[in-house]
Amino acid sequence: MKIILADALTIAAKDLRNELKSKQTIGMMIIFSSLVILIFSFAFDPTNNTVKAIIPGLIWVITIFSGLLGLNRSFISEQENDSLTGLRVAPIDPSSIFLGKVVANLVLVIIVQLISIPILFLLFDYRFHGEMIWFLLIVLTATIGFIVIGTFLAALAANAKNSEMLLPVLLLPLLSPLMIGAVQATKIVLEQEGMKDAVSWLQLMAAYDLLFFAACFFLFEYLMEGS
Repeated sequence: MKIILADALTIAAKDLRNELKSKQTIGMMIIFSSLVILIFSFAFDPTNNTVKAIIPGLIWVITIFSGLLGLNRSFISEQENDSLTGLRVAPIDPSSIFLGKVVANLVLVIIVQLISIPILFLLFDYRFHGEMIWFLLIVLTATIGFIVIGTFLAALAANAKNSEMLLPVLLLPLLSPLMIGAVQATKIVLEQEGMKDAVSWLQLMAAYDLLFFAACFFLFEYLMEGS
């Protein structure tokens, strides 16, 4: 297992170094998320208290749709450079490729969240009064689930002719339970409602993450062999 993790971190570091040089994917993700926030800030009156009820949903709209840009590029860029063939024939466990891509994609999405969520609160004049630790834990748990499933499906859709269109079609229905829990738990924490309900949603998301992580981790080897 240590070898798998070491190889995964090497692959993740390689992807992040390439992204640091080009800044193409992270640039598109940040621009997209900022544009969405700007459009919604003009579409709704930020001073209206009822409008602030949409903030939990907006956090996840930004995360999902900006994240899709990064997920689409994670395997397509490998095919453009014919690097995926090299990864397949390399003396490493295929699970290392999956874990490496998950870590790289997770880092990119977290960077976007660290930029976009404060901008969202600022433009909507929203003062955070909830429990920061619970908020961060909910965001991280839901984001991990999104990235795990998204990375697996991005690899599955990479060989398709219209992979950019196929990935959202495959991903969004599977994410529905996770996103329902994420929005509800985020709303409870931001509005300082009963934390027992938030914990229940968090437990549901954690179980969802573990189930799909195990399935994707063990199925990825067969996906690589069949692609």
